[in-house]
Amino acid sequence: MSYKNNPSMKGNDAIVVIREALSRALVYYYPLAGRLREGPNRKLMVECNAEGVLFIEAKADVTLEQLGDRILPPCPVLEEFLFNPPGSEGILGCPLLLVQVTRLTCGGFVFGLRINHTMCDAVGLAQFLNAIGEMAQGADSPSIPPVWARELLNARDPPTITLPHYEYEQLLDSEGSFIIDQSDMAQRSFYFGPQQIRALRKHLPPHLSTCSSFELITACVWKCRTLSLRLNPKDTVRISCAVNARGKRFNDLCLPWGFYGNAFAIPTVVSTVELLCASPLGYGVELVRKSKAQMDKEYMQSLADFFVIRGRPPLPTGWNVFIVSDNRHTGLGEFDVGWGKPLFAGLARAFSMISFYARDKNQEEEFGTLVPICLPSTCLERFEEELKKMTLEHVEEISK
Repeated sequence: MSYKNNPSMKGNDAIVVIREALSRALVYYYPLAGRLREGPNRKLMVECNAEGVLFIEAKADVTLEQLGDRILPPCPVLEEFLFNPPGSEGILGCPLLLVQVTRLTCGGFVFGLRINHTMCDAVGLAQFLNAIGEMAQGADSPSIPPVWARELLNARDPPTITLPHYEYEQLLDSEGSFIIDQSDMAQRSFYFGPQQIRALRKHLPPHLSTCSSFELITACVWKCRTLSLRLNPKDTVRISCAVNARGKRFNDLCLPWGFYGNAFAIPTVVSTVELLCASPLGYGVELVRKSKAQMDKEYMQSLADFFVIRGRPPLPTGWNVFIVSDNRHTGLGEFDVGWGKPLFAGLARAFSMISFYARDKNQEEEFGTLVPICLPSTCLERFEEELKKMTLEHVEEISK
C-alpha cells in the first residue's frame, strides 16, 4: 500500500504512529502475537505466548512519483519494501505477522505486510487493519470487537465427508501436455474496466447477460489462460473460486460480527481443456456460477470434516489448476492511519496458480478490476493475444 504525503499530518511520523497503533491493536488481536504449533493429525494450534510480531522501519531515497504513484503488482522492488528476515517465514514457531513501513523522500510512505494465512482471510485482515487505523487516529478500542470463536467451524463428531472436494484432488497431466519451463516466468497485471466488461458481455447469450463482473472476468481469464498453456485437449482443468462464508447467505453458520478467522472455501468445478477452449464464453461463466453455488453450510461442514479425516492435505499444484480470489470488496483499500486511503491496496506479486483480484482505476479515473497473471513468458504473450481476441479490442495492460 502506498500513501501520499499529507500536509495536514506535518510533524507526525508515520512509522511511529503505525508502530504504536499496531501495538495497541494487538492487545485485542493477541493471537496474532503468538506462534503456531502442530497437534495430533497435523492440526494447527495457536500458542498465545505474546512473543510479538516483526516491525521493520526503513527509508528509501526515492519519491512516490518515481515509483509510479500506485505500486501495482508485480512490485519491482518487493524485497526492499518487504524485507524477509532469515528464519521468519516458516509456518511453525515463527512470527505470524510482519509489518514494514518505508519512508519516502517526498513525505509519503509504503506500508508492506506479510501474514500467516492460517490466522485470517482477507476480510479478517482488513478488520484488523481497520482497528490499527482507528487507533492511529485516536480511538481507545476497535469499533468492531474481534471475535476468535474458531470452534464455530470445527468438524462434526463423527466427521463425515458428504460432498466432493475436487480442489484437493491431484489431477494428472496426460502424455503430450505442454512441459513448463519454470525458469522463464513472467508477471503482468491486466485492467478490466467498463469498456472491457461491455465487450465481454457481447459474447454471452441473453440468459447470462446479468452475470456479475467477477463471473465474467473469471471465465474470460480461465479460458485465455488455458488456451495460452496449450495443454493436451483431453486433460482436465479446474477453476476454484474463493467464496466468503459471511453475510446473509450464510446466516445458518452463525458466524458473529467481528469474526476474523478464515471463513471461506474454494469450491471447484472441472472441464476438459478441449471443451473449455472450444465453447463460447458462456460455458465458462456457467461453470464459475456452478462453483460459487456449491458453497453453503453443508459444504463448509463437509470441508471441515474432510480436513480432519485427510489430515490437512495440501492444495495440488499444476498448470491445470487455477484459483481466483476476489479482494475488491474486502475493505483492504480503506486502511487509513491519518494520511488518507492508499493509492492501491493489493498483493505485491502474481502467482502461477492463483490470481487475487484488486480494485484499481485507469488513466480516465474509471474504477475496474486489476488481475495479476504469472505464466511462462511465451504463454503470457499468448494470454494477452487471447484477451485481445476476446474483447475485440486492446485489453489495457497496467504493468509489466
